[in-house]
Amino acid sequence: MKRTILLLAALLAAAGAAAQEAGRIFRTEAVPYDLRRDAERGDRAKSGHTIDFSPGMVSASDRSFVVGQRVDIPYVWTDGVVGLHLENVRSAYTLRVNDCEVARVEDPSTPAEFDLTECIRQGTNDIRLELRDSGAERINTAPTTREAFSGSYLYYQNKRSIRDFEIALVADTAGRRFGMLDLKIIARNAFNYDESVTVGFDIYSPQGKLLEFNMKEVTIPGRSTDTVRFSPYIYGTYDNVWSADRRNPPLYRVMLFTRRDGAYKEYMPLRIGFGRAELVDGRLMRLGRELQLSTAPCNAAADRATTRRELLALKVAGKNTVCPDCPQPAWFYELCDEVGLYVIDRANINAPDERTNRAVGGTPSNDPALADEYLERVKAMYYRSRNFTCVVAYALGGPSGNGYNMYKAYEWLKSVEHDRPVIYEDADGEWNSDL
Repeated sequence: MKRTILLLAALLAAAGAAAQEAGRIFRTEAVPYDLRRDAERGDRAKSGHTIDFSPGMVSASDRSFVVGQRVDIPYVWTDGVVGLHLENVRSAYTLRVNDCEVARVEDPSTPAEFDLTECIRQGTNDIRLELRDSGAERINTAPTTREAFSGSYLYYQNKRSIRDFEIALVADTAGRRFGMLDLKIIARNAFNYDESVTVGFDIYSPQGKLLEFNMKEVTIPGRSTDTVRFSPYIYGTYDNVWSADRRNPPLYRVMLFTRRDGAYKEYMPLRIGFGRAELVDGRLMRLGRELQLSTAPCNAAADRATTRRELLALKVAGKNTVCPDCPQPAWFYELCDEVGLYVIDRANINAPDERTNRAVGGTPSNDPALADEYLERVKAMYYRSRNFTCVVAYALGGPSGNGYNMYKAYEWLKSVEHDRPVIYEDADGEWNSDL
C-alpha cells in the first residue's frame, strides 16, 4: 500500500494538480447538456453542467493520505441534483464533502458515482478523499496505469431530470424484418411534492434520417422516480446491422431529453447499434446467428487515441472480442461500438492465489464477510456497460474460486440481465455460469 501511495503522490505531483445525507449510486454514466448543438458535439465545457475534479495533496501519514479540491458551486446548482463521477482513484478511499462522509469504497479500479446533493452548498465546497488500505485487497485487480483521477468530474442536473435509462435496438419479437427501439427512461422528481415530468427521445439512422420522435408526461411523487417506456418500430434496421464482422459498423444516434413549459431542459446524446446478444439453448446468439468469439485481453490505454489504435490492431490480427480485467471508462465501450469489437465485461474480482481452497473463508469467493462487496462490484460493472451494443456477456470476475459470494453475484446479475449470458471460468461445472 505504501508503494501505491507513493506512486499516486508522484503522479499527482507530475500532473501539477492544485491543493478538496449522500452516497454511492449505480447508473449509466451520461452527462446532460442545455443545448442540443453542444450535446451533438459532445462539448462538455460549454454545457455548464460539469466541473472537472483534479484533487491535489492535502496531508499524508504512514497508513493513508488525503487529497482534495475546493470547488466553487454556483447558486443554480444548489437548486438541483449534484453528483460526482470518479475514475482512476487507484486506492481504496473514503469520500467526504464539507463535514459529510459520503461513502467508503474498497474498489480502486471501477469508476464510481456519488450523489452529493445533501452535502453541497453554494460557494466554496471542500471535497476530500482519504486514500487508504482496502478491506478487500484480496480481490482487487491491479489498479489502472492511467493518470490519477483523469476522467473525474462533478455534474449538475435539474430536479426534474433523467435519472437513468436502459436502451437497445433489437429485432422485432414477432420475427418481422425490422427492429424495435427498447427504451426505458427513469425520470426523477427531486422536489418534496408531486411534479409532472416530460421526457422524450428522437432517433436518427446511420445515414442521418430522422426515424422516430416521441414524448410522454408523467406525474411523479416527491423525491421519487418513475419509468417511462417507449417501444417504436424502426424500419430498415436489417440494412444497418451492427456486427464485429464489419469495418466501422453503423450506429444510430439517439437523443434523450426533458421538456418543461414548452422549453427543452436537458439533452443526453447516445449511439447504439442494431442487434443484441442473447443466450439461446446454451449458445451465444445474435440476430439468429451463433457468435464465434476470438478473444484477447485488453484494457483502456492512457488516452482514447492510443486505445483506438490498440483495438484496431487487435481487429487486424483477427480478434473480434476483448476481455478487460475490470470495468473501463465509458469511452472504451464507445470505441468498441465504433470500431466493431465484442466485449465480455468483467467485475473487479480477482483472487487467483486462493482459488482452490473451498473452506469457508479459504477463498474470498466463499467468505460471507465479502458478500456485499462482491455484489457492489458486480452492480457497478452491470450499470457501467449495460447500454453498449458491443457488450455480449458478463463475467463475474477473474479466476477466484467459487462459493457463496459468486452464487449470490450470479443470482443478482441474472435477475436484471435476461438476455446476455453470465459466465465464470472458475464455476467448474457448477450452476453459476451460463457458458
